[in-house]
Amino acid sequence: MKVKTILVSQPEPKIENSPYFDLQEKQKVKVDFRPFIHVEGVSAKDIRQQKVDLSKYTAIILTSRNSVDHFFRVADEMRFKVPDSMKYFCQSEAVAYYLQKYVVYRKRKIYVGKRTFEDLMPLIKKYKDEAFLLPTTDKVKPEIPTLLNELGVNWKQATFYKTVISDLSDLADVYYDILVFFSPSGIESLFHNFPDFQQNNTRIAVFGNTTVKAVKEKGLRVDISAPTPETPSMTMALQKYIDSVNKGK
Repeated sequence: MKVKTILVSQPEPKIENSPYFDLQEKQKVKVDFRPFIHVEGVSAKDIRQQKVDLSKYTAIILTSRNSVDHFFRVADEMRFKVPDSMKYFCQSEAVAYYLQKYVVYRKRKIYVGKRTFEDLMPLIKKYKDEAFLLPTTDKVKPEIPTLLNELGVNWKQATFYKTVISDLSDLADVYYDILVFFSPSGIESLFHNFPDFQQNNTRIAVFGNTTVKAVKEKGLRVDISAPTPETPSMTMALQKYIDSVNKGK
């Protein structure tokens, strides 16, 4: 069956040269964006109840743009002036680049991993005498505390923001040829909003092994998956699949 419509379970990209827009134009398909989950900040009061005193930490571990935004939001709410001496350990270049929204990059001590949390471990080990704060969501990957505990560093995880299921009731009677998911939370949202969801002819595209697992646990079929050596990005995987079905290859 040919593909004409795609729903991506994320916010619409803000950059004009997003590969999704290229895909839409090249393949003549309609691509809509709708976050199936969204993030809500935890109040400074709730963070104090987690026994977090920002002045006690000399280093911050930042795993995403959300962690950057909510760390500085909470610091502002607590009227805490982040010292120039603070060290920032960023999981990826994208996170480090985003940090420039809040700090003068060249004047700060910023350490950058390649992509995964594990990539950060040699850098954290090098500065193991620091007091590390890990501002995260309420759903933390289990390997993160395991890796930090194995290093034996002084660290604390605190919930600065929460992942919340979005209301998708207006999509009840809308059909898409492909649904695109990037996390198990997206699958959870799908079934929370539509408990009787039947896949039928809908193709499901997923990013990452944990998302594949979540889809299969719900008894659904994975039609498109990324990353693979051939298709490292979701847009490349979609491109390959649409090439195949729309042109009858």
